[in-house]
Amino acid sequence: MKIHFVGIGGVGMSALAQLHAMGKDEVTGSDRLISKGYTDMALWKYLRELNIRLFPQDGSGIDEKTELVVLSSAIEEDNPELQKARKLNIPTMHRSELLAKHVASHRTIAVSGTSGKSTTTAMVYDILAFAGLSPSVITGASILSLQKDQGVFGNVYKGDSDILVIEADESDGSIVKYKPHLGLCLNLQKDHKEIEVLQGYFKEFISHCKTAIINAEEENLRTLAPQVKSFGLSMGDVHPGEIKVDGFGSDFTIKGQPFRLQIPGVHNVANATAAVAAALEMGVDLETCAKALSKFTGIARRFASIGTFNKIEVVDDFAHNPHKLAATIAAAHLRGKRVLAFYQPHAFASIKLLSNEFVDSFSKSIGKDDHLWLTEVYYPGGTIPQGVSCRTIYEGLKGRGVNVSYSECREKLLSQIAAAAQPGDIILVLGARDPTLTDFARKLLNALKEVHASSICKTCMLGNCCMAYEK
Repeated sequence: MKIHFVGIGGVGMSALAQLHAMGKDEVTGSDRLISKGYTDMALWKYLRELNIRLFPQDGSGIDEKTELVVLSSAIEEDNPELQKARKLNIPTMHRSELLAKHVASHRTIAVSGTSGKSTTTAMVYDILAFAGLSPSVITGASILSLQKDQGVFGNVYKGDSDILVIEADESDGSIVKYKPHLGLCLNLQKDHKEIEVLQGYFKEFISHCKTAIINAEEENLRTLAPQVKSFGLSMGDVHPGEIKVDGFGSDFTIKGQPFRLQIPGVHNVANATAAVAAALEMGVDLETCAKALSKFTGIARRFASIGTFNKIEVVDDFAHNPHKLAATIAAAHLRGKRVLAFYQPHAFASIKLLSNEFVDSFSKSIGKDDHLWLTEVYYPGGTIPQGVSCRTIYEGLKGRGVNVSYSECREKLLSQIAAAAQPGDIILVLGARDPTLTDFARKLLNALKEVHASSICKTCMLGNCCMAYEK
């Protein structure tokens, strides 16, 4: 079958494209980033290795031989690709409908929630793979163990069994289309939609699950399904005890079994607990879960250390909604003396819906000695709502006395952030969707080297804290 994916650069779309290419379908794809000249991305290289042909998003990748065009919710009615498909009478299908077909044909574990889905999906996959169950996975971020061990891009892998682990997205309501063997519900906060709308989605999703496991500490979930199985940090059928967190990981126990995680943050203890609850339901024992999670290295752009100079560390992270931002900053406080955070919002709709929540989150997370730098919303193309700007968050935070700065041009902030940093600080680069954010984090590390080079002791290369420098 010849299938064309519109917006193939999206992690969910690229995962499905890879899966169908691995299954010997003829796959083509287009993306706005290709149209804008981003042609050397690692993802494009990997897709071409799978014989996926890539095109600008102008209709040129669709022809009379194309049998199906797959779309995401980001594709507007006037998109040239959609117009071309209709002109040629080619059937179209939403990404979630195609994913639902894969869900229905497997014994699927669907991981849902407004935060933590990708990490928990990766944890569930790694546990089941370590247990020898050979699962497949379709997720929204590259799993580092897959990149290392299998040499794949990492957001999809085809195992040998009938088990499939997926990330079930609630942002566009597509979660209601999935009917999994096991549904895992991590949390439910206002994000993309109002709480009441999201609760409707999750209630229907839970009703479609053969078995559901929910976070017992999330009232927004507990009221939807009070009788189902549960997990939590301090309550639920599966919960950890003796939790000890540090800047590089955590130790805890579950039903007497010791666990060690090599990724930081209390939120990751919660993610791990959810993954263990799912694995237990699939017949994996606690000791196997603990061994698997002790080796878990995470997923792309989640607290990813770019490097350290003069005892100042630069960390790249995907956090983009208020809940995720607060969790990441809390983890950084465990590791650094101060937190210097840079945040680029990922969508105008997010700013419009959540501006008050962003202000509340940063006000509580950014300490009196910390500093936050904001820049304008990432714009990949499409419709821009009138009057929506990151300045709204900036002005709200200034009104609350938070140490915050703003510039429409993020490049102008590089030298400011580098100059403000001191040994022992941790610099966070926060934001989603923009494929150049990791490059920006690398630029920040280079800016640190330029600004702080004179502070480095030429004897030990450690920085201005060493005895030789002081003398």
